[in-house]
Amino acid sequence: MSAHKDPKLEDLFLTRRQMLNRCGVGFGMMGLASLLQDADAQTPSLTDGGNPLAVKRPHFKPRIKRVIHIFANGGPSQVDTFDPKPELTKYHGKTVPALAFPGRTVGSAFKSPFTFKKYGKSGIEVSDIFPKLAQHVDDLCVIRSMHADTPVHEFSLMLLNCGDNTRERPSMGSWVLYGLGTENQNLPGFVVMCPGGLPVKEAANWRSAFLPGVYQGTYVDTANTRIERLIENIKNSQLTEPIQRAQLDLVQAMNHRHLIERQKDAQLEARIGSMELAFRMQMEATDAFDITRESPKTLEMYGPGTQARQILIGRRLLERGVRYVQVWHGAGQPWDSHQNIAGAHRQLGLESDQALAALLVDLKQRGMWDDTLVVWGGEFGRTPAVETNGKADGRDHNNNGYTMWLAGGSVKAGYIHGATDDFGFKAVTDIVNVHDLQATILHLLGLNHEKLTYRVAGRDFRLTDLDGTVVTKLFA
Repeated sequence: MSAHKDPKLEDLFLTRRQMLNRCGVGFGMMGLASLLQDADAQTPSLTDGGNPLAVKRPHFKPRIKRVIHIFANGGPSQVDTFDPKPELTKYHGKTVPALAFPGRTVGSAFKSPFTFKKYGKSGIEVSDIFPKLAQHVDDLCVIRSMHADTPVHEFSLMLLNCGDNTRERPSMGSWVLYGLGTENQNLPGFVVMCPGGLPVKEAANWRSAFLPGVYQGTYVDTANTRIERLIENIKNSQLTEPIQRAQLDLVQAMNHRHLIERQKDAQLEARIGSMELAFRMQMEATDAFDITRESPKTLEMYGPGTQARQILIGRRLLERGVRYVQVWHGAGQPWDSHQNIAGAHRQLGLESDQALAALLVDLKQRGMWDDTLVVWGGEFGRTPAVETNGKADGRDHNNNGYTMWLAGGSVKAGYIHGATDDFGFKAVTDIVNVHDLQATILHLLGLNHEKLTYRVAGRDFRLTDLDGTVVTKLFA
């Protein structure tokens, strides 16, 4: 099995030794490829004995494990919260052409009715509607240069939550669940809390769309305080747990047979998974949503009110392995202050300030700070001008420049990213569009936003569509 005696034959023919060597490596590589393909299978099927919600391997080492998004829906005013603009005081009551949308007339410049102060070592300025949160400003990563595509609630909500202004697409929580699975099989991996009903665009904000239905968000109306009302049908008062288990096993056996006959129909598969999850939730969910099990000290730290209660529930869910939690500040658009922004924004700040500060402290105390990302913000901001010249004391929608903030061990603390112009109307430096933010959040979770795809109608779709750049300047 020596080499060819004639050197000219080396490039034309293999010796037996070379052939066996290459074939041996080739067979090994074939096996390895099969193993890698199995490991990367993104949607295990119930009919194959798989669990589509099982923990999945990320694309690379993640910085965080979970996300809680405190959604200030309606559009909080950047110039009244985290982006002070002295020029508004200087030009108050005067017409400033730079504050007008193209083809749209706005009122005169409107100074903030709130007082700003510098806090912490970072000296970041915060409005007096967040006095307790301001004490933790050195933990915040404040993005002052956010930019969305449109100043319309419905479109901007869809863009922020689902990555597309108009077409039905999977929500970010659904994408995260699809990409990573969940660590607690007895609770939904993606939970949405909105007190008092559904927000604008309703369930489209957390829908799985063309992803399998098992990845859809689970909605909870946190206006209810009793567990039996908070999660309907969580308990069966007529049957014992063993009898329920036996009944479910029988029904699920028939369902699985039906599923195989229907060629693994995604909606049917999601229903089967939901029935199993509903049974397992009976004990775990009762515990997770019951804040009376918290110590009096913790309850006092978060404070009273619906917003405080659901932020505390959010922490309890994260603690139990829920991957993605979204907390809405009421149905409709509470932060949509077209009038009386002085009274409305102050009240909204009062409802959330103490609980936001408590959440940051609580995550640190429980060892969850480093691998949890907290996101605060709405679908857009508000104009630095009055709604209509001299006739109102509120602000209109503004997508050109607004503020969101992040917190957690994965992002820079006491940091301001980007800036708006002198009036706070338009982002001018280090602009972060919504797809950039989505790409960044996915990256922190160990997911490449360009590779987290799902094939539909011959095309690979993703949360960020054909856009999005990871903003590495935000990373700690």
